[in-house]
This record gives sequence, C-alpha cells and structure tokens, in this order.
Amino acid sequence: MPKLTLKDLEKIREKARRSTILREGAGKAKITVHMGTCGIAAGARNIMRALVEEVERGGVEDVILTNSGCAGLCSHEPMMTVQIVGGPPVKYVDLTEEKAKEIFKSHVMGREIVKEYALAIGSEQTSTK
Repeated sequence: MPKLTLKDLEKIREKARRSTILREGAGKAKITVHMGTCGIAAGARNIMRALVEEVERGGVEDVILTNSGCAGLCSHEPMMTVQIVGGPPVKYVDLTEEKAKEIFKSHVMGREIVKEYALAIGSEQTSTK
C-alpha cells in the first residue's frame, strides 16, 4: 500500500473543508443530484458530470455539489435540488446536461430560479397536528 504524501493530505483536508462550508454558513449553495438507480438510469451521472465541469471551469469554491438516493419521483428523473443559503430548496426535474448548466448559471450563480424546470419550490413538510 502506498504511503500518503503531504500533498495527498492537503487534498483530503481541502475536500473536507469544502464539505463543511455550507453548514458553517460560509457557502453559497448546495446542489444535490438525485442518483438512485432510477436517476442513474435516466442520466443523473451526466448531470453530475456537467455540474462538476461548471464548478471547475468557473473556479467556484463556495458551492457544495453532492448526491443522494432516489427522491421518489422516478418518472421525473434525472433530478436535482438546489439550496441557496437563505432561500428555499428548489427541486428541478426532467433534466438534461444543458438544463443543468443553465440552472447552475441562473440559479446557483445568479440567484434566479429557473421556474420552467422547477417542480417544487420549498420544503416538503408534514403536519404534526
């Protein structure tokens, strides 16, 4: 097994720092690509790849890009949820790589929700009454 170098440890530290930015309030946004088996079959990996390219191309450091399992709306896959700090979560559906890039530029970077691709704005909540 190869030994870890100082450079390897720095990469691990940077990755951990980025994953905690949003929780600490310093991050701008969190993008969750829903990647259950239905999402993957519908093209969620391509959506994730397109978003990674946008983050890297723009040198964006204050956006968390993550994945989750199925969101329960298989017929609308691929899907992603965008959460801007201080704003409601927005669930985007029936995505293509081009739509994902447009959402990244408009909503994540420009704080302008792309309503034509949004299924829901806000959190689902259950009543406890």
